[in-house]
Amino acid sequence: MKISLLSAAMLAAVALAGSVDAQEPQKGGTLRIVLTADIRSLDASRNDSNTDTVLNHIYEPLVGFRTDMTVGPMLAETWDVSQDAKTYTFHFKKGTTYHNGDKVRAADFKWLWERRMASKGRDAPWLCIPTFDGSRGLKVDAVEAPDEDTLVFRLGAPNTLFLVRLADPVCNIWIASPKNVGSDGKWIDGSAIGSGPFKLKEWKKEQYIALERFDGYQPTKGERNGQSGDRTVYVDEARFTIVPDKTAAETALFAGQVDVVSTIQPSRVADLKAKGARIISSPGLSLTAILMQTQDPLLSNVKMRQAIAHALDLDQIAKAQTVGMAEFNPSGVPESSAYFDTSFLRWPEYDPAETKKLLAEAGYKGQAIKLQTNNRYVGMYDNAIVIQAMLAAAGINIELEVLDWSAQLDNFFSGKFQMQSFGYASRPDPLVIYGMFTGDKVKTPNYQWGDPKALELYLRAIDAEGFEQKKAVLKELHGLMAEQVPILGLYYFPVIEAISDKLVGYETWALDKPRAWGVWKKS
Repeated sequence: MKISLLSAAMLAAVALAGSVDAQEPQKGGTLRIVLTADIRSLDASRNDSNTDTVLNHIYEPLVGFRTDMTVGPMLAETWDVSQDAKTYTFHFKKGTTYHNGDKVRAADFKWLWERRMASKGRDAPWLCIPTFDGSRGLKVDAVEAPDEDTLVFRLGAPNTLFLVRLADPVCNIWIASPKNVGSDGKWIDGSAIGSGPFKLKEWKKEQYIALERFDGYQPTKGERNGQSGDRTVYVDEARFTIVPDKTAAETALFAGQVDVVSTIQPSRVADLKAKGARIISSPGLSLTAILMQTQDPLLSNVKMRQAIAHALDLDQIAKAQTVGMAEFNPSGVPESSAYFDTSFLRWPEYDPAETKKLLAEAGYKGQAIKLQTNNRYVGMYDNAIVIQAMLAAAGINIELEVLDWSAQLDNFFSGKFQMQSFGYASRPDPLVIYGMFTGDKVKTPNYQWGDPKALELYLRAIDAEGFEQKKAVLKELHGLMAEQVPILGLYYFPVIEAISDKLVGYETWALDKPRAWGVWKKS
């Protein structure tokens, strides 16, 4: 089985970003990382990018992405694949314990997996149920624990994305102690017993999440590489500090109150450098987009969606919003992907005359369309302002609805919006990116593209054998998306971070997930 790799150019850029100073690591101190919003849960029952980042420090994933987006070992030090590619046998690293001293057992993973798969239809179902229940092509028939250190996955059919899906941080496929759950079957409030390199010290909601080094952590063999390999911790504490306002976060960095400010806007880079900030960056995998609700009475008309697409100069938007650090890309294939070529840039061209014609054919009478956004993520808000202005110039009435980020995210998951200015978390493979917004909208409302033909193509791409066959299906999938316009892809946001000069070993990478292991502070 083949898993797509990122282009050599991207790998070189990522390898150079935030190179480690050649000196002996020093233990001690507190590493302070800024989060723009609080985490949503300790069990991943409700999650977002910030939640995923923190939880992957507390809990240890089964496998993880390396810097080059291939899948490497974590809790599972090695694995075997059967000849028919339907059985994966994972072998746990020896000597792994939870933060409370209990031994990590394969049966614990099986317990958590089955608990999550059984959450369908509940108030907070596991986000990745459709990824593994067969509705998206990949079906896990059974998870078995034949002994304490061996875990077996049995698939209904071979699937080239299985390891990629297991490694995807959004799914939070890690191990946790069953003691996190009380006799009533509910996760105990404030409990986070994992086996990761950090353990929960304190969660002061809307202020910070403090994690302390777990000295009983058993590192994975091999050098630190993305989320895989050695995750030895040198700092005494990693404190994820909630600072919603970016200006306040930058001020805190210069004052020495925080050490890492992520998701820096490209427009801020020149000014921050002029003030002496240390900037590190790498190509990104996070799709910035405008979502359109295809089940909305107005936007269900494809001509209306096409009219909107023709009214936007998306190339101008991408260049302006990223200060030339990223190019317009409407597809699910980043420029850094080996699958990318210019055919993935084909999209309805900026053409006000065509917009006018399509609006008439759609019977548009100036009805207001609400575009949801938030002030938490500056890029989303700025994109909404620009989109509103361009559409207004074309005669399309857009009303901004500025919400709290949590409220907007809830609306995203429930499909309660007409349009949204949105940003997807980084994903490592084009099929994973398309998988974020392609699927059955009735079963999963947050899928933006519910067309049966699109889902059929997506499943064909998953089953495709070889690079060229997979690329051909991806091209066909993008061609259909350019016709139906269920989503307006803008660009892939570059990963930019500002960090303290006192940090040694801190690295940025394409997945845009701050990592507190392998980092130390100069005394």
